[in-house]
Amino acid sequence: MEERIRFRLNGQECEIQVAPDRMLLWVLRTDLGLTGTKYGCGIGICGACTVVVNGEAVRSCQTPVGAIRGKEVLTIEGLSQDGQLHPLQKAFAEHDALQCGYCTPGMIMSAYSLLRKNPHPTREEIIAWMEGNLCRCGAHPRIVRAIEHIAREGKSEGGTP
Repeated sequence: MEERIRFRLNGQECEIQVAPDRMLLWVLRTDLGLTGTKYGCGIGICGACTVVVNGEAVRSCQTPVGAIRGKEVLTIEGLSQDGQLHPLQKAFAEHDALQCGYCTPGMIMSAYSLLRKNPHPTREEIIAWMEGNLCRCGAHPRIVRAIEHIAREGKSEGGTP
């Protein structure tokens, strides 16, 4: 049975008529056309589908859209502001922290969530936090360096130190 579900998506009010048990991943990709969030494993292990809900990194393939009713959802598309990449997006590019790029949106969203909680994590904290995101191309060392760069520069929020 479909219901009207309201939430904030990338800073904008969003309302959709959908079955509340439909996974957020498919609402974002299919119903709303936001294809930055990727389907990876479908069981919440790889992290390709990671989005941020009320500041927390969540696996959208395991999150029913009914569970985000009234909440704030941030996807990779919502990170850039006024046509400018978010500092994390820039750091990933500058540190070559991607290869095929498939896992990159989920990696960036997980890193964003970490830096909101802990703006200056240690290398060990970054590695532990990012352990749940898989990169089949093996870019993990460059990903960690990109996050370390942002943590050192203090630019985890919107581009301002």
